[in-house]
Parts: sequence; structure tokens; C-alpha cells
Amino acid sequence: MSVISTNQSTSLPSWRQADSTPFLQIDNVSKQFGDFTAVNQVSLDVYQNELFCLLGGSGSGKSTLLRMLAGFEQPSTGRILIDGVDMSSIPPWQRPVNMMFQSYALFPHLSVEANVAFGLQRERLGKNEIHRRVREMLDMVQLGHLAKRKPHMLSGGQRQRVALARALVKEPKLLLLDEPLGALDKKLREETQFELIRIQEELGITFVVVTHDQEEAMTLATRIGVMNQGDIIQTAEPQEVYEYPSNRFVAQFIGNVNLFEGLVVEDERDSVTIQCDETQTLLQVNHGISCAPNQSVSIAIRPEKIRLHRTPIDSKVNSASGTITDIAYMGSQSVYKVRLESGKEVRITQPNIIRDTSDRLTWDDFVYLDWDADSSVVLTS
Repeated sequence: MSVISTNQSTSLPSWRQADSTPFLQIDNVSKQFGDFTAVNQVSLDVYQNELFCLLGGSGSGKSTLLRMLAGFEQPSTGRILIDGVDMSSIPPWQRPVNMMFQSYALFPHLSVEANVAFGLQRERLGKNEIHRRVREMLDMVQLGHLAKRKPHMLSGGQRQRVALARALVKEPKLLLLDEPLGALDKKLREETQFELIRIQEELGITFVVVTHDQEEAMTLATRIGVMNQGDIIQTAEPQEVYEYPSNRFVAQFIGNVNLFEGLVVEDERDSVTIQCDETQTLLQVNHGISCAPNQSVSIAIRPEKIRLHRTPIDSKVNSASGTITDIAYMGSQSVYKVRLESGKEVRITQPNIIRDTSDRLTWDDFVYLDWDADSSVVLTS
């Protein structure tokens, strides 16, 4: 599932520039509902033209944080600034923000163009200006030819684009999207992700997207904020979140991962060596960590980074052996589950490069595993 966002510029992005000013500043924001803390002292900077994803499971606080950005909820503590302006006393309808809801909330009795025009009509803009902006927006989302249709005459993907056009036609500085693709089937969702990236890049509007779908976040985002129990526990670009998770939760939440437990036996500047009873070998990682001698740590390695062999390998580090207990053929790749001699189960994925299956590994085969020292990461929390 290692997908790198296509929404990247060739120049140094704003969040890597020391002198760059955040467009959206969330400063030590908390939200309590009685005794329950939904959002816990979150601080986050989002920059102009970003497509930022808040990623988390149900109850992680991501939707509550989005509602505070929109003004539907007020923070219990902290401040939210948009383009340098404190939003504390500004009601939702006066904020330079628009929101696209998961349900799309289209008016069933209005045509596509009337749905998109609704917000502009409420602002009492001139008819010519409304017509111009609606036509431009419908052309951008490739729905100009369906302007006269009603929502029930559209597919799910088309309704999603009508809702997006309605949210964007008012030209907000910040667009909030709450699970925007959740109602679409898998193939259409994948197609629409790239369409959303194209529109965001073309308009240059800052997007904040809430999603529970890891692949969606990895595809869409310039950066991801992973949330759990009201906290943002890692903020980074998609590749960094996937390759270098900050703790066990992120490693297990983002994609599939194998976690081995062990004791540090050697911690050098550029490598760390761990004694692992689960593999019955030493595990070596090509970077040091800050830890005490004999500290218990976890070693995380993604399934696609492990190699499978029929014959023994000449290595006493980063290796193991066991029996294939399960196989899943998934078209482009196959997933193997291997039970090590210690009883530990390991997941390995391999691309199906060739069609010939005569020599393919199968159930109950005894196999040998190994991986490179720079393919894993040590986790201390």
C-alpha cells in the first residue's frame, strides 16, 4: 500500500521552508463534551495550497476538529487562525471557509446548476456573475453537459462532483471535506482521488480532508496528520508516515506491518542490533536510536520488504525461517503468511511478475526469509 502522493511540487514545499507562514494555525486547541475530551491540546500548521489529510479511526477526534475549523463547534481552549485572523468570535457563515459533507446534501428538487448556484444566490450576486461562475465550475468538474439534470439522475461520482462544485463556487480560502469519497465504490473512489487532486492544484485552494481510509490519505495528501484519541501523534508527508512511523500505533494503523519484539544488544551511531527470540536471530537496523542498554523495542518491517527463498540463506542477521500457512492471490500481488519456528506469524507480499505458476510457493512449503538492514525501523513507543 506504499502510495506516494502525486500532489507534490518540484520546488521546496512550504512546510520545509523555515520562513514560511502557515495559512491555517491550530494553536493548542482542545474540545470537551462534559467529562469526555474529544480533541486534546492539538497544535497544527497547514500551509497555503496544501491538501492536508486528517487521518484516524472512529472516535479519534478528526471530525470534531474539522467542525471547529468550520465554526460549528467552539474550542474549549486554544485558538484557530485562518490567514492570520483569529476565528474565535467569527460565526460559520462569515468565515472564509466552505465545507463539503459526506452525504453531499444536494437539494433533490433543484437541477445541477441550481444546486451549484444556491450559495451565490444567497449572497445576492448578479445573475450574469452567478451564471459565469457556475458554468466555469461545472466545466472544471466536467459536468457542464449535465447542468439541467436533477441529482437522482446522476451517478454517485457525479453527485460527489456537484457537491464539490457547490462548495468551491463561492471561492473559499479554505475547503473542508468530511469523508468526501466514502459513498463511492472502490474503483470510482480511486479515479475520483486523482480528479480531486487535479481540481485542488488548478484552483490553488487549501484543502483539509478528514478520512479514515489510509490509502485515500496516502494518495491525496501533501501531508498527513494521524489522529488517535484526540491527539495528533504524527504529522508528515505520506512517504515518511509509511516508511518511518513514529510509534507502534502509526505503524499498525497505516497499511500492513510485521512487528518483532526484542532487546537492544548494541547501539552504534549508524546502526542498532537487537536480539529477537521470535526470529531466533539478530536484527540489525541501519540507524541508531536513543535508548538504555537491554531496552525492549519493536522492529517494524513492511510485508513487501521481506524476501522469500526456498533454500537456506547465508545470513545470521535479519533472517528467519518457517512454514507457509496461508496464501491469498490478489492479482497484482500475492500475500503469504508464514509461521516461524517460534510460532510468530509473518505476512509477506510479493508482486506477481510472471504468469507461470509451475514453480510458485504453496501451502506447507518450508521457506527462508530475509530483508535489508535499511528496510526496517526501530520503535520505542
